[in-house]
Amino acid sequence: MLFGAHVSIAGGLFNAPLNAAKIGCEVFQIFSRSPHGGWVAPLDDEIAALFRKNADLCAQREWYIHTPYFINFSSANNRIHYSSISVVREELERGTMLGAAYVMTHLGSYKDLGEEQGYKKLIGGLIKVFDGYKGTTGLLLEISAGSGEIVGDTFEEIVKIIDHPKLKKIPLGVCYDTQHGFASGYDIRTKETVEATFKKFDKLIGIDKLKMFHCNDSKVEFNAHRDRHEHIGEGYIGKKGFEALLRHPLLQEKNFILATEHNKVVADLQVLRTIHNKKV
Repeated sequence: MLFGAHVSIAGGLFNAPLNAAKIGCEVFQIFSRSPHGGWVAPLDDEIAALFRKNADLCAQREWYIHTPYFINFSSANNRIHYSSISVVREELERGTMLGAAYVMTHLGSYKDLGEEQGYKKLIGGLIKVFDGYKGTTGLLLEISAGSGEIVGDTFEEIVKIIDHPKLKKIPLGVCYDTQHGFASGYDIRTKETVEATFKKFDKLIGIDKLKMFHCNDSKVEFNAHRDRHEHIGEGYIGKKGFEALLRHPLLQEKNFILATEHNKVVADLQVLRTIHNKKV
């Protein structure tokens, strides 16, 4: 169980491992391009080699890429649909160059087409992403906070995607965001609710598919269906919830990435480490 945070690539992708080390990360996450679209950070063999060298020098154990926010495989707008396919594939290729373990992505929303047609378009898009892909970076589906008709806010919906007959041979996994899951109705405030939530996850999806966590407290109440991160121990999940989470036997090999505001991310890392070091 290693801890880290989302860090900046300001000044060049190769700076990310240095930025991670400065705040005490063991693992880290980046956007490899602007999360809002437009400019794409340049990447060639020389930059990739320097990135990996810096990661090694800074004792970073694993790193991840988050896709831009505009990804929507289920969009009725074909420009958005096909750009989502293209960008996720590009991020997998860029991840392979950088030595990233995973790219994680949100999937979009069914609001344009409805669930039945949106699901078909989503599956077709994911199939295209992996057509001819030979890279080493895997793709993770991130659980969503469930506002509107957003895709991926329930375990049942996630497993319906992962276990689709045309996707079962593709190594898809899950990034579990603690705030998103909490907002979508998966309680993790106590030892008992953590046990129930991940027992259900294991039964429906398989704990082996859970590759990493985004670790955030919640500004909104349980089952609120809104994406609002809070610093660890200062939200509605609370410190006891994170104590139960970090002590759960099924989760001991999972890494935790903070996506909290940077004004207190170092303090958040310390809270997680303090909890972890006190485990019995």
